[in-house]
Amino acid sequence: MADTEVSYVVSDFIGFLNASPTAFHAVDEAKKRLQKVGYEQVIEREDWKLEAGKRYFFTRNHSTIVAFAIGEKYVAGNGFHVVGAHTDSPCLKLKPVSKVKKADYLEVGVQTYGGGLWHTWFDRDLTVAGRVMIREEKDSSVSYSHRLVRIEEPIMRVPTLAIHLDRGVNDGFKVNTQSHLLPVLATSVKVELNKEFAENGHHAILTQMIANKLGCQPDQICDFELQACDTQPSIVAGAAKEFIFSGRLDNLCMSFCSLKALIDATSSESDLENESGVRMVALFDHEEVGSNSAQGAGSPAMLDALSRITNSFSSDSKMLTKAIQRSFLVSADMAHALHPNYMDKHEESHQPKLHGGLVIKHNANQRYATNAVTSLIFREIAMKHNLPIQDFVVRNDMPCGSTIGPILASGVGIRTIDVGAPQLSMHSIREMCAVDDVKHSYEHFKAFFQEFSQLDAKITVDT
Repeated sequence: MADTEVSYVVSDFIGFLNASPTAFHAVDEAKKRLQKVGYEQVIEREDWKLEAGKRYFFTRNHSTIVAFAIGEKYVAGNGFHVVGAHTDSPCLKLKPVSKVKKADYLEVGVQTYGGGLWHTWFDRDLTVAGRVMIREEKDSSVSYSHRLVRIEEPIMRVPTLAIHLDRGVNDGFKVNTQSHLLPVLATSVKVELNKEFAENGHHAILTQMIANKLGCQPDQICDFELQACDTQPSIVAGAAKEFIFSGRLDNLCMSFCSLKALIDATSSESDLENESGVRMVALFDHEEVGSNSAQGAGSPAMLDALSRITNSFSSDSKMLTKAIQRSFLVSADMAHALHPNYMDKHEESHQPKLHGGLVIKHNANQRYATNAVTSLIFREIAMKHNLPIQDFVVRNDMPCGSTIGPILASGVGIRTIDVGAPQLSMHSIREMCAVDDVKHSYEHFKAFFQEFSQLDAKITVDT
């Protein structure tokens, strides 16, 4: 890939990151990109009329999105070639009653979401973003709409305590997530609360700012799901411009690379003419908290999609089982790069490095779903395209994280490999990865979509 193409992919990624402060916004951005190249939206609560050679997508809760392109040679029972990732990241989410007032400070009550490095949220310029439910009245009829909102300017901050009042802080910064993490929004000295606003459990000034952004009245806001967001934009950085500094790399990096790979592997008329399977990307919400929700990977969302697509081409119930056995899932979630200041946290033979390409994750206790067969497929693609690949196994004396891979492998019965681009500062408010690994990941996923059908035909296991 030429340098100009690399810079295009990376600048496109930076645009995706800056458009996606929340899972809702990430899905919205993905939806816009799919529609721009001709993907048609289908609605889960309606009947689907699908055709071979066509491209579709659906959203669930507007925080999960599944896109798929059906090969022109597809028949029911053929396999699905899937890259799965997730749209959510650890963050601070506003409580249902977020209004807190202490010592004439107006603060915002928040819940911790996921396993964040919460000390990194102190002294950052924060704002809010998310979704709002609006009540609208027209011709004496009432309707309710889902609207996305984002206040761009910094409006709040979680200040640290001065070292003079906590002399031992550098020996260990202990965060009480209930009492220490409340962002300061304003002081009552400067804010005259408007009594006309209906009391809704949130500071009137915050409700008014959201209403102004949406062009509605504060009393039209029925409810919202908002989170605190860093206002510092994502950037290409480092002395050699080799890094990306950003929040939410885990896992918007894999979400972007898989989505762009699918789009670029299905956009020209010839892309699907020899394809016998279905190329798919599934970006799920709630991975950071276990995936157990109606829109998480633990829900029937994936199985529902596979079933409905298969059943659109045949009423034979046996076809779905056949299709699943011919399918393959790449579970794509960011990986832990070797940290130069904490070398002892990695095993000597399994030290993923920045610029080293996608990391294949292994775990004998099935915290990752990789096995020799699924690993072989991904390695063969890497070899054919001269792409770097790395391996990771966690130390035996350390706990191992997990992904949507084992959840979907066990819940759907689909062959799965767990991979991810290497990064540092995982779950910090500000993470970092390498420009090269965005390029490698995109290329690897694109080649997977283009070549899996032919490669899979050469592999013999259960015969």
